[in-house]
Amino acid sequence: MRVLVTADAVGGVWQYSLDLARGLAGLGIETVLAVLGPSPSETQKAEAATVPSLNLIDTGLALDWLAKDAASLRTAAEAIERLARTHKVDVVQLNTPAFAGLARFEMPVVSVQHSCVATWWEAVQGTPLPEDFAWRTELVAQGLAASDVVVAPTAAFGEMTRRRYGLAEAPRTVHNGRTPLPVPRSAPHDFVFTAGRLWDEGKNLATLDSAAGHIGVPVRAAGPLEGPNGASVIFDNIHCLGSLDEAELGRWLAARPVFVSAALYEPFGLAVLEAAAAGCPLILSDIPTFRELWEDVAMFVPPRDEEAFTRAISRLVGDDFEREVMGRAARERAARFTPEAMAAQMASIYRGLLPAVHRPVLAATESAAPRAAA
Repeated sequence: MRVLVTADAVGGVWQYSLDLARGLAGLGIETVLAVLGPSPSETQKAEAATVPSLNLIDTGLALDWLAKDAASLRTAAEAIERLARTHKVDVVQLNTPAFAGLARFEMPVVSVQHSCVATWWEAVQGTPLPEDFAWRTELVAQGLAASDVVVAPTAAFGEMTRRRYGLAEAPRTVHNGRTPLPVPRSAPHDFVFTAGRLWDEGKNLATLDSAAGHIGVPVRAAGPLEGPNGASVIFDNIHCLGSLDEAELGRWLAARPVFVSAALYEPFGLAVLEAAAAGCPLILSDIPTFRELWEDVAMFVPPRDEEAFTRAISRLVGDDFEREVMGRAARERAARFTPEAMAAQMASIYRGLLPAVHRPVLAATESAAPRAAA
């Protein structure tokens, strides 16, 4: 089987796509990865080169949330459709669901709703959509309706998607999987850590920055301060480390700091999973997606409550035993979210969309199924 997957090199979809392709390769499925928007960095290209059965194509086509108008997205969608035919793929997985309604695909289309401007705006701003978001939202609605299957990374975000777009049923849930980062052996150190697109208002770093001014240990953050959409941020109290590669990030997580996410909007949260897999204790904003994934193994705080974050962090940083217990629990939970489990579930969806006579028999899918359901 061969599948075309769209991706971008800006956020978590890039890492998701590489882990998915790595898991699919273990099932004998080839991946054509079509990158939209800004080109991957040399580091990203080198990382992609390590994934078996992956054909990376830097298309230079418009990315949905950065596109200037609907016409540029239609052009991009039609180019992706031609690419799918050229590479004779069996299934197309669109991580940009709007494309499904902008071109006529000859093969089945699976749309994965990782995030969207409408649900982001609802969670972060809570006011009527601005005009620039409204037309994008309409294209996503059309794309979801045109897709053969819609998938979301959490049931909580799937329900948010169902409600926002008036879907007859919620998307199927396939939790993201992540290959654990290389984490060297290291003694624990007293600091707070966070990671992600620091410029994204949905990450709510302003609340953590305010809390950092009242905490007796450093608060460090990894990730870009400026986004491709022109957004930028400056902090008063957080020590910014810039964008880190996997080895550098692993070295910071090896100290098992208290990992904090104050996000207002997080459909899944790969940075949290990376930290949990490294054994970091978690303090998370109390939002439905984090509850779904980390209930009973994390400390939850109202997302806009600066004082509550200050208290929770100060308490946990000063309690070595509790940090160890919570870190171990987070690592055990993180072990559920593997690329193999994610790929097995996606392969099952692909296979179900193909005519019975053309469905490949994937024994590895059956063997991976129990892990996916764990």
